[in-house]
Amino acid sequence: MRDPTSGDVLDDALATVFPAPHSYTGETVVEISTHGGSYVPQAVLAALVAAGARPAAPGEFTERAVLNGKLDLVRAEAIADLIDSRSRAQHRVAMEHLSGTLSRQFEALRSAVIELDALLAFDIDFPEEDAGALPRERIDAACGALLARLDALLATVPAAQLGRDGATIVLAGPPNAGKSSLLNALVGESRVIVSDMPGTTRDAVEVLLEHDPWPLRLVDTAGLRESDDPVERLGVEVSARYLARAHVVVVCAERPDELTRGAATIAGFTEAPRVGALTKCDLVSQRYETATTSFPVIAVSAMEGTGLQALLDAITQAVATSVTAPPAEVPLVTRARHRAALTRARDELGMFREAWAMDALPAPVASVHVRAAVHALDELIGVVDVEDVFARVFASFCVGK
Repeated sequence: MRDPTSGDVLDDALATVFPAPHSYTGETVVEISTHGGSYVPQAVLAALVAAGARPAAPGEFTERAVLNGKLDLVRAEAIADLIDSRSRAQHRVAMEHLSGTLSRQFEALRSAVIELDALLAFDIDFPEEDAGALPRERIDAACGALLARLDALLATVPAAQLGRDGATIVLAGPPNAGKSSLLNALVGESRVIVSDMPGTTRDAVEVLLEHDPWPLRLVDTAGLRESDDPVERLGVEVSARYLARAHVVVVCAERPDELTRGAATIAGFTEAPRVGALTKCDLVSQRYETATTSFPVIAVSAMEGTGLQALLDAITQAVATSVTAPPAEVPLVTRARHRAALTRARDELGMFREAWAMDALPAPVASVHVRAAVHALDELIGVVDVEDVFARVFASFCVGK
């Protein structure tokens, strides 16, 4: 590689040619591998630009792959999800989407809506052909089946959000109940200041823990108690907000009676499933079976590591009760764009079915809802060249890929 102006050698590089149509984009592509570091790649890139090349726009290579038929739009988005994945669950879903599972579901759904539109067109244009007009029940049943399929896909959104953001697990209880020590023990490193002085934690601390089947977003919160300290009161208010949106609350306490009182206090902030954690079991000799609660209670020790796996198992089970896992054959809908398009298609078909059942509109007018549903699915899978859709999708990609 030489500077195009001075002719100076910049690097001894490797050029790999990917002939069309077998490259990622479907075009002939040349990939240049330089030595690493900060200066050499930038110098070679500057030389290429000086010689007439230009930097790729965000997502341009993937956009070219879509335009050249190497990828569909949904699989292209899966590449961005794969790059951005932060957990095994997110990586697993991205790979499934990249394989085309979600694309095939969307394409089959669009094809079925088009078939419904064709039935309506036949009923409108040729009402006296063959056996006469189509039975209204047949069209109603076809629409009902489509609505069920759309509902099944939209029902995967909560599980998909868990895979992306993690289940919010709030550690709550009175001050000095061992919440911070427990979080540090679960994470395996010191992430929270631990002190014997009550009220040490003044703000919520979040840590994302890799876990199957969903990552866990552990949140250490300020101790729940009345306080004259304005800063501590603010911490309690933050705790209340986290409790309100928790998937599971781990009620922490040293003794069973404290656990019972803490659970009663927490019940005023959230309806989320609860798991009890009797902390410091290495220091407290009381029998833990005396805890009378409607939720599982685990004796744990942050110092000795006792009960940590049992606590994680109980948390996982509690998350499963609050978020229904979708059937294995239904892929997860992870993106807001997908959710919006499916919701729009579902709403249009719902309005059509209601009008059709009541015979409230002429068939040509009611069928407008079906064509609107088709258009929503067209945009979803990118079968129409909608520039603003492409702009939204590829703007989120890293530069180039």
